[in-house]
Amino acid sequence: MAALPLRFERAVPPRPFGALAGRRGVWVVGWLAAAACAAALALFAGPLPHRVWGRSAAVGYLGAAFFACTLPRPRARALSLACAVAGGVVGPFLHLTLTGQAQSEVRVVERSAALLLGTGSPYLAAPETVTDYNPYLPGMALFGVPRVLLGDGDALARILGDARLWCALAFVVCLVAGCVAVRRGGLRRRLNSPSQQGGWAPYGWLAILVSSPLVALPAAVSGVDLPLAGLCCLGIALAARGRGGGAALVLAGACALKWTALPAVAVVGALLAFRWGGRVLARYVWVWLAGTAALVLPFAVLAAGPLVDQVFAFPTGRAAVATPAASPLPGRLLADLGPLGWYAAVGLLVCGGAAVALSLVLRPPADVVAAADRLAFGLCVAFSFAPAARFGYFTLPLILVVWARAAAGPPVRAALPPHERSKGAGGPPSQIRREACSG
Repeated sequence: MAALPLRFERAVPPRPFGALAGRRGVWVVGWLAAAACAAALALFAGPLPHRVWGRSAAVGYLGAAFFACTLPRPRARALSLACAVAGGVVGPFLHLTLTGQAQSEVRVVERSAALLLGTGSPYLAAPETVTDYNPYLPGMALFGVPRVLLGDGDALARILGDARLWCALAFVVCLVAGCVAVRRGGLRRRLNSPSQQGGWAPYGWLAILVSSPLVALPAAVSGVDLPLAGLCCLGIALAARGRGGGAALVLAGACALKWTALPAVAVVGALLAFRWGGRVLARYVWVWLAGTAALVLPFAVLAAGPLVDQVFAFPTGRAAVATPAASPLPGRLLADLGPLGWYAAVGLLVCGGAAVALSLVLRPPADVVAAADRLAFGLCVAFSFAPAARFGYFTLPLILVVWARAAAGPPVRAALPPHERSKGAGGPPSQIRREACSG
């Protein structure tokens, strides 16, 4: 009788958040690291809203670490996430909103909405101070409309009218819609077990993302960059499904908020051309041009001078009033050397953008993760060499990287030969199946 050959198959335990998040120690260490970050802001941050957020978030993250360490695993995950969201997002947002504290850009957005409804232009004709400048394109004023309509006469109006609330809601809706688009389009990577392909794995990662300092801090104190991040994620997801028109409309909306959305237009175009061909790309380009023109061009005609001065000259350090975006990044350090340094920074910025554009031609992104990574890299280059920038701007590329992996799933690992599976797993296989062979 023939020998019975052995074939080893390693059983993968079901982990709703994936293999990494299922480990209790990773959860505890992650929440403790978030608590340390929040405590550092509470002690050393300059702006008062940041210190308020730091005190509340540190308590919330410590509570999350406690629950993750002591409770049984299913309850530990749910309660630790709830505690982090309460301490890192809900608590500081309510406190800052009811006490009227926020970063200056929140008041700029709300004032621009009042100007838009009253004069037809979201820009002051003759700005004199930093807070008089509106560095955003006209679409950002829409998030301040609730404040104009509701006022701030009572607590409920102060909460529902705050621009941060609507920025955060737009961000979450876009992220969830992007995950839905990826899942329904069959774009998720194949996982190692049916349980890992379950319905709520990406949404568990999204909950972690929203409760982390990466999103919780800007959501509580400012929030104006979150809608742009959400729209970029949604545009990539729609493009990966071949929805060129939908991606074009989404990115037209993003470009009506901030001109820093322009790199996303190029990356999504490269993704569409690679996956779906020239016809879909042509439709995408025409729809994006028409949508952007419809959203921006009327205001450019009515207030061309204030728009150019406040949206383009002010953020790059060429306006009469210096921009407060002065983090010691390479571009800013060069610009501080004088006019020649400013032109050198712009030259490096152009060269970096050209290099990223060339990479899109030579090696276009093929899926959601590749497109998000390429866009994140391009934005990091732009923020690094811009004549004026803040460290907080890097929140956008980090969100892109994390969201793409939450939506598309972890990378597929090639199957190991039977004789290597036990070695790669660091121990004997958990399941052995024998197959009889006739000889």
